[in-house]
Amino acid sequence: MNDVKTMPNTVARQAIRRVVQVAGAAIVTLGLWSGSVLARDPFRTTNPRPINANTQAAFEAFFKQGDYKSAANYLKQLDPADPLSLAMRASLAYSDMLGERDQARKTALLEEFQSFATQTRSAAEKLVGNDPLRGNLYLAVSHFFDGVYAFTKEGTVKGTAKVLGELQQILKYLNEAEAKSPNDPELNLLRGYIDVYSGIYLPFSSPDKGIERLQRFASPRYLADRGLAMGYLEMKDYDKAMTAVDSAIAAAPDNPELWYLKSRILAKQGKDQESIPFLERAIAKKDQLPVGLVREMERALRKTRERVGQAGK
Repeated sequence: MNDVKTMPNTVARQAIRRVVQVAGAAIVTLGLWSGSVLARDPFRTTNPRPINANTQAAFEAFFKQGDYKSAANYLKQLDPADPLSLAMRASLAYSDMLGERDQARKTALLEEFQSFATQTRSAAEKLVGNDPLRGNLYLAVSHFFDGVYAFTKEGTVKGTAKVLGELQQILKYLNEAEAKSPNDPELNLLRGYIDVYSGIYLPFSSPDKGIERLQRFASPRYLADRGLAMGYLEMKDYDKAMTAVDSAIAAAPDNPELWYLKSRILAKQGKDQESIPFLERAIAKKDQLPVGLVREMERALRKTRERVGQAGK
């Protein structure tokens, strides 16, 4: 990441834009993490963290079912001292903003996202003393949110300098977290996503370390496999992407976002006809998904059907 500063401005802006667009979506989603004192920590089989039950329920809704609406209901009761819960609220606001067409409402949701990002940082700073691993981890998340906010609000040219600065802070806090527990599953899930996308789109970088993190240390497996599938898709290694997404689906079979991801991989393999049932299956659960994502899936289905129709003529 440090080498980005030496790139020409145009190249740097293009690289940062792609990292923020692709990794930003992933990390904003991964800001929706949780555990529970009443349920198994979804990341760790030893030394589980004590996080409240509503957050655990939201985790299950988001990642097992891909149900944003139910997750939002669970998160109506926030613990202001819990950076995890606050990060989830930030992520929900950003997801809603992406699908909003009214400019005033869009601006309000972006500011709501930034407000919860700031609260996430404050809570993470207080957590560092008791749990330096997770405190530093969520400090990194809060700085990623700041970069996403700047890039969304100010655009490519003005936002790039801010994003570059935030990338340095993200790396700093991730290094602090890694020094405490380099093999921690939650750390490696988050850092694995970042390393994969930075490695793909930033010059002088490689996704190999991120792939290793997701393969060896990250947990739960269905989120790690989802990250691998997304990374391999961006790298155009479609066979490995398919293996990874099938593994994720086996563990989280009701998540429509995984069906959509599989349809995208099939389309890239030239299997448009095979991709259609997965798209239709995902869209059938549109009531539980963000509006912007539903529009994206419906557009993909329309274009895929057009390609299939043209091929049959």
